[in-house]
Amino acid sequence: MPLTYDVRVYSIETRKDRPKPYRLHWRVGDQKHSKSYTLHAQADGRRSELMAAARKGEQFDTDTGLPVSEVRALRGSVTWYQHTRAYIERKWATAPAKSRKNYADALATITPALLKSAKGRPDDTVLRTALYGWAYNKNRWSLTPPAEIATALAWVEKNSLPVSDLEEAKTVRAALDALGRKLDGTSAAPRTARRKRACLSEVLGLAVEEKYFTTPVNPITTVKWTPPASVEEVDPDSVANPRQVRALLRAVREQGKRGAHLEAFFGCLYYAAMRPAEATALTLAQCHLPTTGWGSLTLRKGAVRAGSSWTNDGSAHEIRHLKARAVKDSRHVPIPPHFVRQLHQHIVEHGTAADGRLFRTGRGGLLQETGYGEVWAAARRTALTESEAASLLARRPYDLRHAGVSFWLSSGVDPMECARRAGHSVAVLLRVYAKVLARTQERANRRIEEAMRDWNDPE
Repeated sequence: MPLTYDVRVYSIETRKDRPKPYRLHWRVGDQKHSKSYTLHAQADGRRSELMAAARKGEQFDTDTGLPVSEVRALRGSVTWYQHTRAYIERKWATAPAKSRKNYADALATITPALLKSAKGRPDDTVLRTALYGWAYNKNRWSLTPPAEIATALAWVEKNSLPVSDLEEAKTVRAALDALGRKLDGTSAAPRTARRKRACLSEVLGLAVEEKYFTTPVNPITTVKWTPPASVEEVDPDSVANPRQVRALLRAVREQGKRGAHLEAFFGCLYYAAMRPAEATALTLAQCHLPTTGWGSLTLRKGAVRAGSSWTNDGSAHEIRHLKARAVKDSRHVPIPPHFVRQLHQHIVEHGTAADGRLFRTGRGGLLQETGYGEVWAAARRTALTESEAASLLARRPYDLRHAGVSFWLSSGVDPMECARRAGHSVAVLLRVYAKVLARTQERANRRIEEAMRDWNDPE
């Protein structure tokens, strides 16, 4: 907010042919401002207010032309709650359902820390439900909430701090401290805390854009805050080797009819390093399966489960373009001959859904994490030893993707090609698979030593 003492208020101009004939002009710095009024008394009263502010030595904002006291009063009238609702409304139309859910989660965590009073505060669980399920879910804004929820939201609206208060470091710090804790007071997962901090930064950035602060600086950048330590690298202990993966896939097939259907699904996660959402949406049209040799999969979309409350059509899943890709972008992944044969066998045995999907529930719907998660857990108990089953080894289906990429890297595939097939940037690949790459470096060192010996290079 650029401020100046250089203010000049001019006489009132009369324009009889206008609906509001009395126009007041004033200049703040180099900026000219004006406003028209219906009555001369209104224009004269406003002129007197501006001149009184200038005589008192108030600074004026060159952008709005207002005295600084009026600017602060105007900004103080917008509460954090009102501003965050405006943020949700702005983001909603273009945000994926999962992102909508994440925004609501972050703001429902932060908002209880930005209240003026504790008097009459609703129960924490009720407050969380009111904010997460209603205040920050635009799909429900047209619905009438239960009485308990409506009371809680009315209390929040009345007790919310002005958004301008977040220009103070202590208020920002209160918000940051809140996003580092769960509802029960225990520490939030590092990745969760970082995700919520990113949301807070966006909300405050919008406040800067709306000129709710006196300076064009996002206040979160002025506060020193150390986020919880986060481990992004894949733990080598969770990565199954090819022999273990084959045993796990056999065990999946042995888990009855549902297991037989899911064997190739889990194979996609390993042999093509697909994300579960990508495998869930895989169709026959995306598969190139020759009778001999390598085949390929052309990935274009994923079926992300966000919950029916967050999607536009009320379905539990949302079909989205590939993660971190443009809407019409695709990813081409070669698959080895034996997996080509496995997919052929899957199609012969199980056919496809009406829309061409290879994998589906018994009723033809999209696969559910709970369903294939149960099969995977049973397969681990069958295929692994007791100690292995109790370890991190392939604990989640997603670990098959990590195992697939790790195998490519350890086989000597160029990291750039691994990143392309997995749908990562090279930077993300090097960060996430740092520990796996460290092991491949040892193998590379041995190869270099062997080459040096072949050339009789002295040690």
